[in-house]
Amino acid sequence: MSRQPVIAESRVLVVAPSWVGDAILSEPLFARLRDAGAAAPLDVVAPPWCAPVYARMRGVGRILDAPAAHGSFALGARRRAGRALRDRRYTHAYVLPNTWKSALVPWFARIPQRIGYVGEARHGLLTEARRLDRRAMPQLAMRYAALAAPRGAAPPAAPCPVLVPDARNREDALRALELDRRRPVAILCPGAEFGPAKRWPVEHFAALARLLARDGYAVWIVGSPNDRPIAAAIVDLPDARDADTVDLAGRTDLGTAIDLLSAAALVVSNDSGLMHAAAAVGVPIVGLFGSSSPAYTPPLSQFARIAKIDIECSPCFKRECPLGHFRCMRDLSPRIVYNLARELTAGHAAAERR
Repeated sequence: MSRQPVIAESRVLVVAPSWVGDAILSEPLFARLRDAGAAAPLDVVAPPWCAPVYARMRGVGRILDAPAAHGSFALGARRRAGRALRDRRYTHAYVLPNTWKSALVPWFARIPQRIGYVGEARHGLLTEARRLDRRAMPQLAMRYAALAAPRGAAPPAAPCPVLVPDARNREDALRALELDRRRPVAILCPGAEFGPAKRWPVEHFAALARLLARDGYAVWIVGSPNDRPIAAAIVDLPDARDADTVDLAGRTDLGTAIDLLSAAALVVSNDSGLMHAAAAVGVPIVGLFGSSSPAYTPPLSQFARIAKIDIECSPCFKRECPLGHFRCMRDLSPRIVYNLARELTAGHAAAERR
């Protein structure tokens, strides 16, 4: 017999994934736990770089720093972190990463119900280790959300994550960065932490910037400090200079980047955390896919569109193109993306008028 893992007023701890995009895709789990009657707020153990994401989720309470760096075992640190949580008297823990070590903190905390997918043979650490039906739940957000339901329940419909921007922080950032919003804003997100195979060519971004500027958009580039070289390469190209492209890469923290995305009339992004953030704050977003698959981690929003060409080697899920031609991104032309963006923004404007 299946068991409802959440009961009214249960106290919940969630062990978060390590990637920003995956953290955003975990939001539907929090929403379903709240709907199931879990006591609010829900606490989360997350790496520091994901904390701004959880700070913008409804119903999230304490955001506890993960006790070990990504990929580090650090048994002693995990033991200390778990023992420190015992007084919180959590009743349920949801362990989203599939690694063995990610389940250690709830185990050391003696949380009675510890739920997650089987992963790395961690039956002893989880009280409910579920088998994942990948065909029934192809999307990562569905897999996370399904953990809030009883084992064996029907897969959830594709859920749309929701982030709540910090409006005051956004306005402060607009003033501090001296950004002009008299024109509609198009934000380009050219980074992707996973590797270059996920990155649309810089010359394509520059050409798109020129097309969007011609349509009256102010064009901004948003990204992390790691994206500075890519952003600089874009703004150095004549097309981007003609568009007066504003380079904001590395000039904001992640939380402020999310807040600025909510000011956009259009976002065009590689498959990255910022792509998912744009979808979650509800702005029109075109997601660029080449080496990765929109079947697994698409931008989930009614105002999201996928830009992708079909070639036999895509998706390969590699960090760099193993064949050297990079056709999956090079053949995805600026004109294709521009036309898709125009269609999307027109539809969004019509929806706003209704």
